[in-house]
Amino acid sequence: FAEGSPEGRWTNPKGSVTVAISKCGEAWCGTVVSASDKAKADAAKGGTPRLVGTQLMSGFTAADKGKWKGRLFVPDINFRARAELRLLDDNRLSVRGCMAGRMLCKSQTWTRAD
Repeated sequence: FAEGSPEGRWTNPKGSVTVAISKCGEAWCGTVVSASDKAKADAAKGGTPRLVGTQLMSGFTAADKGKWKGRLFVPDINFRARAELRLLDDNRLSVRGCMAGRMLCKSQTWTRAD
């Protein structure tokens, strides 16, 4: 993986979803490469029948050193939110999404799965 980039495979805190983040044009995108049965069922209930292969992160561009802004797709509720990725260290990535402006925000720390 490139130093100081979000590139690589990352797993959410529950260990239920793994996303591969790579370049897509001038930005970074993240696509689901594996998911637990529960995560797949939750996504299906939210209107995303196939979670694996779904792009959860799109259009992330550099906002600061080790920080990117873009869009996050939340399959459980079929919603796209403004989001921010921040590299905490080589193996931890803060993923923060906001709904309703900056009123409803949620952060998670994802860990490198490589």
